Amino acid sequence: MTTPQETSRIPYLGISGLMLGIVLATLDGTIVGTALPTIAGELGGLDELSWVVTSYLLTTAVATPLWGKCGDLYGRKGAYLASVAVFLAGSVLSGLAQTMGQLIAFRALQGIGAGGLMVGAFALIGVLVAPRDSAKVQSISAAMLPIAFVGGPLLGGFLTDHLSWRWAFYVNVPVGLAALLIVGLAIRVRTERIRARVDWPGALLLTLAILALTLLASWAGTAHGWASPQILGLGAVAAAALALFVRAERRAEEPVIPPRLFRSRNFTLAQVLSFLVGAGMLAAMNYLPQYLQFARGQSSTASGLLLLPLMLGMLGVQLVTGRIIGRTGRYRVHPILGGALMTAGALALLTLDVATPTPVASALTLIVGAGMGFLMQSTLLITLNSAEPRDMGAASGTVTLVRTIGGSLGVATLGAVFTARLAGKDTRLTPDRLRELPAPVREEFAAAVTSGLHGVLLGTAVLAALAFAAAWFVREIPLRTAPAEAPGGASSREASPSPHRPAADRPARRPS
Repeated sequence: MTTPQETSRIPYLGISGLMLGIVLATLDGTIVGTALPTIAGELGGLDELSWVVTSYLLTTAVATPLWGKCGDLYGRKGAYLASVAVFLAGSVLSGLAQTMGQLIAFRALQGIGAGGLMVGAFALIGVLVAPRDSAKVQSISAAMLPIAFVGGPLLGGFLTDHLSWRWAFYVNVPVGLAALLIVGLAIRVRTERIRARVDWPGALLLTLAILALTLLASWAGTAHGWASPQILGLGAVAAAALALFVRAERRAEEPVIPPRLFRSRNFTLAQVLSFLVGAGMLAAMNYLPQYLQFARGQSSTASGLLLLPLMLGMLGVQLVTGRIIGRTGRYRVHPILGGALMTAGALALLTLDVATPTPVASALTLIVGAGMGFLMQSTLLITLNSAEPRDMGAASGTVTLVRTIGGSLGVATLGAVFTARLAGKDTRLTPDRLRELPAPVREEFAAAVTSGLHGVLLGTAVLAALAFAAAWFVREIPLRTAPAEAPGGASSREASPSPHRPAADRPARRPS
């Protein structure tokens, strides 16, 4: 068995199979948004819509570090293939769902599989590709991810309009089967035994804390009063679970989130910023299509096209910001600018009403998208620059985990605000059914949806303003210009995992 250092030959066929898994994970995070109005109307109502997204994000967040650890213990190829299989099972079952409860449960299963797609792919790439060739592979990823990110809403809308919303899930099947076949046949890696333990107590406590917080965010002030036993009980469970999680992580041999990372002020601030931008981003991306379809009468496909300024603004700024920071080495101004733009963009979108011209509504999303791009790119770079070489994998995994948790809680909290403003309305309406109703009913429902979106955007503006305030406390610590020296004289490139590797890649190895 050759190692990456022994050959410069890149297994492009196998890498393409891994990239398909990365595309699946990226695509599924965006493809469902434009189909949600139709899904909610057919299966159970807009009042449960947020849980279709939240259940997926919640299980993805918790499963990600566990898949990385399973790859260490039982083999990375096997763990990756298992995660693809679980994801495909969840996709098929989601497409077959007959009630909103079933869809939420099956999306949770899909999220469990999704947690292993990206972490497994990057872990295998780290084994297969020599460090000197990693830039070539990363360029492939950089080309494919924007296509998946931007194409998701368009594909979801097209499938909903011309086939059925169920195809937003079925479309994963051929891509996933191709990934299974290519990786199964084209990739050969040696399975190793690793001296490491899965941090099950930490993972379970983190799951319990996130679930309790998500339920509290969804129910407080809507399904139950703030002072009700249910809400107080959820608050107590969340606080206890978080306290026990911190204690468990301090004692764990390989913690889900290493506590030592938070000794860095910049690292801690980067996680706060990542949490806030994740919450605002997912909420805006999932509720803007509701306005475009219900209030502006756009099709699912058109609502995907109208979100293009947001998506392109976010991706374009990420690419430009990365280049600027790499050239100048200065990054403090970027999260500040991102917080300011995201706040301004959310406030600008508050001007939307039932009579706003559709091109204007679409163009206004560019501002908030650009702000998100500044924040997402800068928080990743600050995170990696604030961590020691041995913790690069753990740091990159933590920032992704925190952003996903933020998205889960943001969708749940702001989704509850959206639902509260639709009180008394028929939440089982689809955009097609709404068009068949009398004009006064359509106008009343459109006004309610617009009011709900305003609640979501106001919450997004608050989150962005908090990010803007927190960004001022970031310190301008020079970026590393050369590999850091690890103990024993080895460079960080040799002694530490790739930034794309999960934290689970760090334990000592013992060949079988």
